[in-house]
Amino acid sequence: MPQVHPFRAVQFNQGQGDVSNLVAPPYDVLDKSAKAKLLDRDPNNVVAIDLPHVPAKELGPKSAYEGAATQLTTLLESGTLTQRDTPAMFAYRQTFEFQGETYNRCGMAATLDTVPFGAREGGGILAHEQTFGGPKEDRKALMESTRAQMSPIFGLHPDEDSKATDLVRDIMESRNPDMTAKSDDGVTHEVWTVDNPDQIKRYQEALAGEDVFVADGHHRYTTAINYLESLGDLPSDHPARRTMFVLISMNDPGLAIGPTHRVLGGMKHYDIDAFQQASAGLLNIEPIDNDPQTFLPQMETLAQREKTNVFGIYDYATGLCFGAWPATPDPLGDQFGDKSEAWRTLDVALIQHLIVEEICAPELNDGNDIKWAFPHSIDEVLAIGRGEETGSAIQGGGKPQVAIIVRPTPLEAVRDISRAGELMPQKSTFFYPKLATGLWINPLTPELAGTPA
Repeated sequence: MPQVHPFRAVQFNQGQGDVSNLVAPPYDVLDKSAKAKLLDRDPNNVVAIDLPHVPAKELGPKSAYEGAATQLTTLLESGTLTQRDTPAMFAYRQTFEFQGETYNRCGMAATLDTVPFGAREGGGILAHEQTFGGPKEDRKALMESTRAQMSPIFGLHPDEDSKATDLVRDIMESRNPDMTAKSDDGVTHEVWTVDNPDQIKRYQEALAGEDVFVADGHHRYTTAINYLESLGDLPSDHPARRTMFVLISMNDPGLAIGPTHRVLGGMKHYDIDAFQQASAGLLNIEPIDNDPQTFLPQMETLAQREKTNVFGIYDYATGLCFGAWPATPDPLGDQFGDKSEAWRTLDVALIQHLIVEEICAPELNDGNDIKWAFPHSIDEVLAIGRGEETGSAIQGGGKPQVAIIVRPTPLEAVRDISRAGELMPQKSTFFYPKLATGLWINPLTPELAGTPA
């Protein structure tokens, strides 16, 4: 692992008390109405800086990013945001409900050396997903304007002996949190400032030699790498050489993974009958109960019966529901024989390379690209069909035609594929819940780092 460092975080309310009205979900799950709601509650909410342009899937006007920088400066000058005098790490707990159970996910906010993705001696930072160009342009413009990292990358590390997660949880049990927040999704966020040199050293030792797998934030970490490269030769202690992460052990009992479904649209010749005809010989498809809320248990039943990947198919025009699975074993084997079996049997790889590239694009859209959306829940799938704007809206606009429902990508697949140096298709994983934005800001210049607290 690149070395783990404490950092002089910029925080609301001097890192103390309830900051519920000042923090926000990450930029990539917010739309205009959600942003407006947060700012109506408190105009100083971090979303005014972190999401200057909506949607953040593409580069916005220069004035938007300049406005974000102005807002950051204003909040620093007014004392609404202040910077710590001394470096610290921050133990971070999220308490939430997921699939009927209560979870406590615990990790540590710290900075890591900003190094390129890839394995390296002593541990590296490993990617598992491909990325889009538009969000990286948006995040780069924001980083260049604010000269700060607004939100942490979500990183997982093996922690096979559980030393790191045990230390983090011991800190949490020793005293009350310093800072708290409650987000609109019902998640409770608690932060403990860790500035004890012995605890910091013990945490650094617990992570020595570990790989970090980026669970969420591939666009933002790639942006940090690009931003550092754009600055040229810098001193070894320059703030831009470090990137803020929340590091969570793969052995932490609070880990929960949700699905990222696919909604497809923009096909000239699509209807459900044409889709089934084009799928002959590639997919087996059978009707299931026409209740989208029961997709997942029905898919589980089919998976146990067929012993293979199973998808749900939801047709927006008719409301009909189907179960589907590959018609042949290892259907990506011929095309991707150089890939690992773990990669070839991913639901999301099969959707992209079998369903989209072999069925939808050539047979139903004259070989042209398909429009995508990436909702995380059945409710979002249905909302897209009703034309409601969500953070998962169809990219580039357009009417949704068919949803492909998937089960969550297993954590073991993330680990295996990352270590093999392979990349999953975009939006392959959803570690629930997202990290909050606004608990910490990481300055990337000595000038900002020197702003008086």
